[in-house]
Amino acid sequence: MGTFHHVNTIVGLQTALSHLTPPRTIGFVPTMGALHRGHQSLIERARQDCDVVVVSIFINPLQFAPHEDLERYPRSLTADLQLCRDLGVDIVFTPSVHELYPHGLDGLTTVDPPKQLTSGLCGRSRPGHFRGVATVVLKLLHIIQPDRAYFGQKDAQQLAIIRRCVADLNLDVEIIACPIVRDSDGLALSSRNQYLSERERATALALSQALQLATQAFRNGCVTAAILRQQVTSHLQQFPDLRLDYAELVHPDTLAPLEQVDTVGLLAIAAWVGNTRLIDNCLLDRRLGILAIDGPAGAGKSTVTRQAAHALGLQYLDTGAMYRAATWWCLQHHIDLTDEVAVVEAVAQCRIRLDSRDPNQPSQVWLNDQDITAAIRSLEVTQRVSQVAALPGVRRLMVQQQRQMGAQGGVAAEGRDIGTHVFPEAGVKIFLTASSQERAKRRWQELQEQGQQEITYEDLLQQIIERDTADQQRACAPFRKAADAIEVCTDNLSIADVIDKIVHLYRSRYPQA
Repeated sequence: MGTFHHVNTIVGLQTALSHLTPPRTIGFVPTMGALHRGHQSLIERARQDCDVVVVSIFINPLQFAPHEDLERYPRSLTADLQLCRDLGVDIVFTPSVHELYPHGLDGLTTVDPPKQLTSGLCGRSRPGHFRGVATVVLKLLHIIQPDRAYFGQKDAQQLAIIRRCVADLNLDVEIIACPIVRDSDGLALSSRNQYLSERERATALALSQALQLATQAFRNGCVTAAILRQQVTSHLQQFPDLRLDYAELVHPDTLAPLEQVDTVGLLAIAAWVGNTRLIDNCLLDRRLGILAIDGPAGAGKSTVTRQAAHALGLQYLDTGAMYRAATWWCLQHHIDLTDEVAVVEAVAQCRIRLDSRDPNQPSQVWLNDQDITAAIRSLEVTQRVSQVAALPGVRRLMVQQQRQMGAQGGVAAEGRDIGTHVFPEAGVKIFLTASSQERAKRRWQELQEQGQQEITYEDLLQQIIERDTADQQRACAPFRKAADAIEVCTDNLSIADVIDKIVHLYRSRYPQA
């Protein structure tokens, strides 16, 4: 975080970005201004994750229909800039319409998202809206070229569309979804809430109340779309000043209508309160959540995560073993580990399979159908794995596989960036740690038991300290504790004590486990 810059031009923005000292990660929060606590949560998440935070403030005319509220959309630039400064934003970009659309809006080259994502929900009553959203967001992503961009879950249809456009166009940016932020009475925060009179605001509470009723019915075992929608509409019909636009149950990624919730569903609603159109939604998830355990080397993550997963009936996802497998593969093929392109090309050929059914044994690991369980535990692999894991291309390949494994939930994963990068949506995050001296002692004893006596305790301690420093300073997904993680120090705890504590924390969040 450095000097605060407020820029109005693309050249000014790119100049400010060019003065940043690499390596650095850029987090981007696109907004239309009138910032509130929902925007603040996005900025704070970006500040936590990234070295540099860029916020754009631009009321995009391309996403407003002629009859919509472009001219009266709330504007509070002075207050917005001060909030950004207070939150540690590095660059605020406030372009004019001419700056972003120098040739005007007529005949503009636009991004046309897939119709199956835009034809339903808000797309029915706002034709062309999501073309305007996708166009401006992709323009901004191209101009800023951030590592991560942050969006609120309240705009769930927008989120699904942006994710699809980014994937289809192979943009090198990670789209991060952040939870809906609500006022104490449950109303989802929105810049348009400023339009509501006191009476209208009281009516608007019906949206979140209806979702709460449906959520409770879901928790009681109701998974049928028709019944869940009926829960919503029956409640909203009690408010004559509210006009329902839609109440739909869809898949959160494809937005395809669902007849019932098999794994996860998005229950989305939109309604008019007076002259103000409001949206809200909730996720209905039948899956067990993800248990993410991060921490430095030697803190006992592998043993604890494996046994906690067994106790909770979760699939253990040994991410450390995956990086060890990739490292072993490169060493076997005499790949120069300083040549990132060569390493990434080699790792792209790795087909890694894990079997973690026995909680008392290390994960069995197959690479291209070869059992390498013992080989990846060698001293050479241990000494080089951090170098390989720090390469951005390798991490992208591994994270893709890990996310595919965790797509249905119900997994326990351990590593150094599981809760901050791989599964930031994890329901339970643990930061498992121990002093460097304790970690070196444990590793030395482990090597002694394996008959590897060629390294001293002092050398191990120095390696651990150096590895921690390297992981904390790496440009791609640096090692840090997630803001919402629970820290557990293992220095004076037995393995059983640690597992019991984690199992209790998880079951308090997911009683069905």
